[in-house]
This record gives sequence, structure tokens and C-alpha cells, in this order.
Amino acid sequence: MGRRSSSRAATGPAATADPWTPAVAGLARRHRHERLIGLVLLVFSSVSILTTFGIVAVLLLESSTFFGVVSIREFFTETRWSMVEQRFGILPLLTGSVVIAAGAALVALPLGLLAAIYLSEYAAPRVRKVLKPVLEILAGVPTVVYGYFALTFITPHIIRPLFPGADTYNALSASIVMGIMIIPLVSSLSEDAMTAVPRALREGAYALGATRFEVATRTVVPAALSGIIASFILAVSRAIGETMIVTIAAGAAPNLTLNPLRSVQTMTAYIAQVSQGEAPHGSLEYRTIFAVGLALFAVTLLMNIVSSIVLRRYREVYE
Repeated sequence: MGRRSSSRAATGPAATADPWTPAVAGLARRHRHERLIGLVLLVFSSVSILTTFGIVAVLLLESSTFFGVVSIREFFTETRWSMVEQRFGILPLLTGSVVIAAGAALVALPLGLLAAIYLSEYAAPRVRKVLKPVLEILAGVPTVVYGYFALTFITPHIIRPLFPGADTYNALSASIVMGIMIIPLVSSLSEDAMTAVPRALREGAYALGATRFEVATRTVVPAALSGIIASFILAVSRAIGETMIVTIAAGAAPNLTLNPLRSVQTMTAYIAQVSQGEAPHGSLEYRTIFAVGLALFAVTLLMNIVSSIVLRRYREVYE
């Protein structure tokens, strides 16, 4: 009897451990670690959102003081911008930004799209591996170098011989070099969009007797249209937000003109000029920085909204 009792006691619930207990405990620890990692990633991902809210809050706060002195109507309808005369109409700065961005788009969009078509449809793999990194080197050149290139080479050696009446600082030279700068942005994103088009579409077009050029322009480009348009809008947004090129090459004269041979001033160039410390802190001239910055933010936000609408409208989903 004593042996049976001791034997039963040895094989009772206290002596036999549940084999699933370590696995369950390990799984619970993994879940806690995953929740902690998710919380950390959420905090880091929220930094950009909070930064954007902070920038908008500062722009609105400082601009409200400016618009307490200068009416919004005058700001958007006045045709002159002069701190000496206390005339604050953003139209000259906005027009200068649009003229230079439009000129850069005329240079970059066709050349970038043609380069993307060649890389995607014509270039051999070995050529593509060499040519694409070389083309993207243009994006790594400092913008101040582009600015001085426009001022010391494009204007005196190209624009002045063709148009003797052009200003030394003009919008055309800034547009040309800015277009060269954003060509890699257009070509790289467009080439990625065209590469993502399924091979079956190309083979179907070839089976119908289409040439390589017809396949590229009538099949691949329409199929990748959403990505191509997105690259266009992104490149133009990059051109509108550029500072150093327009500061060096386009001048600092806020002229309300559509003539690319005249000296103009963009919104970014004006912000850079006033931010050098010439305007006393807290003055009306100082607060113009935030008013112009708010207008620039609104323009880029509008372009991003248009880009999102275009992507949703023309996006193609392949399986």
C-alpha cells in the first residue's frame, strides 16, 4: 500500500508538467515584442505627419499677422511686389515660378519620356545597366553648379547670340538647366512604370504585327500612363520648389511678365533673399516670408492632389 501511494504521488498533477506551457509563454513574449515594435514604428512614422502639421501651423500663425495688415485680396490681385513701396502682390512671384517651371517642363518631359522609352523598349540589358546610372548622375549634381552653369555658359554662349536683347539674368537659362536637372526624375520613374507593364501585352501587340515603335507608343505608354503622368507632376513640383538655380540664374527682379528673356523672381528665390537677414525679425517684410511660403505650400499641395486624382483615374492593375 505504501509503494502504491508513493507511486501515485509521484505521477500526480504536480509531478507532470504541461508540455505546451513553454510554447505558450514564448508566443506571448513574441506578441508583446511585436506590439512594442509596432508602437515604436508608429512613433517614428508619425514624426513626418507631426512635422507637416507643425509647418502648416507656423505658416498659418505667422501669415495671419501679415494678412492682418495686407488684405488677402490685395495679396492675390496686386500686380507689383516691392518692399520699399509696401506693395505686396504675389502675382509677379507666382508668374515667375510658373514661367520657369513651364520652361523646365518643356525641356524635361519630352526628353525624359524618350529616354524612358529607349531604356525600357530598345536598350539592351548591358546598355541599360550603364546608361541609366549615368543618366541619374545628373540628379546628383549640386543645384548651385547648375545655377552657375546657366549664368556663365547658357546665357552668354547660347541665349545672348540668339536673342541679343535678353537680360543677363533671365528665366530662359534657368528653365533650360532646371529641365536638364529633372530629366532623370522623369526618365527613371517613367521607365519603372513601363517596365512594370506585363510582357504579355507586348507579345500580343507583336503577334498582331505591330512594330517595336508602335508597341512602345501605342501599347506600353498608354498602359503605364498613370506612372508617367505622376512622374511629370512630381518633376514639375520639383521645378517649382527649386531655389538655388533660380536665385543665381533668373535674378531678383519681381517682374510681372511672361517673357522668358526677362529677369524674374520666383517665390523660392524671394524667400531665400529675405531669409538672409535683411528684414528685421517681426517686421512686415519678415512676415512676407511666411505668406509667400504658405502660397508655395498651397501650390504644391494642389499639384499633389491633382496627381492623386490622375493616379486613381488612369491606374491599371495587372495580375
